[in-house]
Amino acid sequence: MKIALITENSQAAKNELIEKSLRKVVEPMGHEVRNYGMRGPGDAQLTYVQIGILAAILLNGGAADYVVTGCGTGEGAMLACNSFPGVICGHVEDPLDAYTFAQINDGNAIAIPFAKGFGWGGELNLEYIFEKLFSEPSGQGYPRDRAVPEQRNKRILDGVRAAAFKPLEEIIRELEPSLVKEALDRESVREYFYEDCRCDGIRAMVEGILGD
Repeated sequence: MKIALITENSQAAKNELIEKSLRKVVEPMGHEVRNYGMRGPGDAQLTYVQIGILAAILLNGGAADYVVTGCGTGEGAMLACNSFPGVICGHVEDPLDAYTFAQINDGNAIAIPFAKGFGWGGELNLEYIFEKLFSEPSGQGYPRDRAVPEQRNKRILDGVRAAAFKPLEEIIRELEPSLVKEALDRESVREYFYEDCRCDGIRAMVEGILGD
């Protein structure tokens, strides 16, 4: 599994710590981490709205299988991610949130509050979150005797979302071009996206936006 890390501008200083915690947990499981920034205060700016744009392009393009993101409270990043098709993002504050979201809601992104309550032991909470999020295959249900109705509800939700959203390429075309370009015009996109992307249409769209 390719896991993309995306950090919002107000929390850029924590990017290195978050990446270290994520790698520590998931790389022994056989997963790969792609750090799309912000890689510190000097990296290209990412607002929480742009996190949603970038996350949607990565997930819909097959360049990432999962997105780990967040902002100060986690709320903005979650809302932005869930504004796009192909992204189901949960707000995760602790390991129990991580486990129940994975098992009940079977999403493909989480938004963590990297400022709210992030003090002594913050990196330990991150490690425990990542352990519970990725320790088992998702969508198995919790408790297990609730698996059948929970999986049925997830399929219903997928159908509702499919009916509610336009194709991603159409959405991107209707957004302010500078907003989209700023989200994509970064070293990490050129480093990882083109190699990992499995959708020719989305790759071509990104190349057109960036002039690559």
